[in-house]
Amino acid sequence: MDLRNRNAIVTGAGSGIGKACALALLHAGWNVALAGRRGNLLDDAIREAGHAPARAIAVPTDVTDERSVRALFERTIEEFGRLDLLFNNAGVGAPPATIDEVTLDQWHAVVDVNLTGMFLCAREAFRAMRAQSPQGGRIVNNGSISAHVPRPRSVAYTATKHAVTGLTKQISLDGRAYDIACGQIDIGNAATELARMMSQGVQQANGAVAAEPSMDVRDVASTLVHMASLPPEANVQFVTVMATKMPFIGRG
Repeated sequence: MDLRNRNAIVTGAGSGIGKACALALLHAGWNVALAGRRGNLLDDAIREAGHAPARAIAVPTDVTDERSVRALFERTIEEFGRLDLLFNNAGVGAPPATIDEVTLDQWHAVVDVNLTGMFLCAREAFRAMRAQSPQGGRIVNNGSISAHVPRPRSVAYTATKHAVTGLTKQISLDGRAYDIACGQIDIGNAATELARMMSQGVQQANGAVAAEPSMDVRDVASTLVHMASLPPEANVQFVTVMATKMPFIGRG
């Protein structure tokens, strides 16, 4: 596939998985709008792209705010002309707690980003891809290992990531008529600042605390680039990318 003039939005692009994926797309020849709450981190990420910054824009965005999300997509299409890919990546966790210890504010803080924010971004992407000519595009949602199996004391995160799977399936179904593909990447223990605690020891299902293996975040990025680079008639519906020895298969 000729990737010239292919245009992407990556949310949560200022750090971690989002940053790695944005840089990988840029190095693969894509134009990329990097979205995130902190503009300085977006600018830093673009500088790390080396020769590619001319094909990148930083768009500070709050994915929980409808107007902010709409402005992100308007700016991207104004700059690049169309949208071919949304990597719907922004997400947050919450302090470990059993359900009876979780406050309503903590619940909303996770749901607002991980589910409502993902809905708002997917809605704008779908709208743009349906209206543009040629019609179509691709949405990739960041699920998680927790979209399959929960960790202890993570009710809000687990609930939202299970919900993302339903969102992915619905978009994939509704997008067929408009050549809009939707897939999901479920990631386990990519070595980022957010996942540093995994190597230091986290609670297991049996109550023990154990360190878990991790993998290079670039392996996630290369998987995302592969998904994004498929021709319109092909789609990776679901893929799990995880540290080979992490306790996922057989968890619990």
